[in-house]
Amino acid sequence: MMRSQYWTEAAAAGYDHPDAPMFSAEVLDPTVGFLAELAGRAGGGRALEFAIGTGRVAVPLWRRGVEVHGIDTSEPMIARLRTKASDQDIPVTVGDMSTTRVPGEFDLVYLVYNTISNLLTQEAQVDCFRNAAAHLVPGGHFVIELGVPPLRWLPPGAAAVPFEVTERHVGLDTIDPLSQRMTSHHFTRGDDGRYRYGPSEHRYAWPAELDLMARLAGMELVERVADFHRAPFTSEATSHVSVWRRPTP
Repeated sequence: MMRSQYWTEAAAAGYDHPDAPMFSAEVLDPTVGFLAELAGRAGGGRALEFAIGTGRVAVPLWRRGVEVHGIDTSEPMIARLRTKASDQDIPVTVGDMSTTRVPGEFDLVYLVYNTISNLLTQEAQVDCFRNAAAHLVPGGHFVIELGVPPLRWLPPGAAAVPFEVTERHVGLDTIDPLSQRMTSHHFTRGDDGRYRYGPSEHRYAWPAELDLMARLAGMELVERVADFHRAPFTSEATSHVSVWRRPTP
């Protein structure tokens, strides 16, 4: 199933909820600062966001002076972005991030908030790395933010791992270790007190597997940290931010 089939008009309308932690300053500020530093050459640099969505990251990055372009399959999500920035401000191409090309080269290509896992095969994820490399200038960087597969927390005989339990949201993952496929089940409470159910399909990948994808695309790992605050990546980390570089000749 393509990302656009999840991000319908109704899903896009509820995505930018002001209470969502991913929209908080303590999440966004270090994310945007990290990316701006990598993009920042003279004049602010050029960045391309794969799966740009409603512009959660792209808009504040553009406001910092970075020229931002985007790719996304979901026209309803792009329409939400258009309420924040015009097509002249942040050009967006409708298409699949694993194959769609946009004009020009970029100092930075980035994929945040687990979005590469929306590509459900290893082949598609490898193609995404190759597509990123094809858009980069020599010396440019590709950044992915991705959760570490939660297999350590899966009890013997169990198939599901809860990842969030709050008054507003209950989320759990069901996991198939053989196919590396994972379904995230979201039960979200609306303002009327009723819960809405929404599943999403993912393919998880280990950091070492991503490094091999990068090598196949002609890129090299330069940094891996646990988050955009640059906390050390350890065996206890539940996520990672990885940075690969297209080598200079």
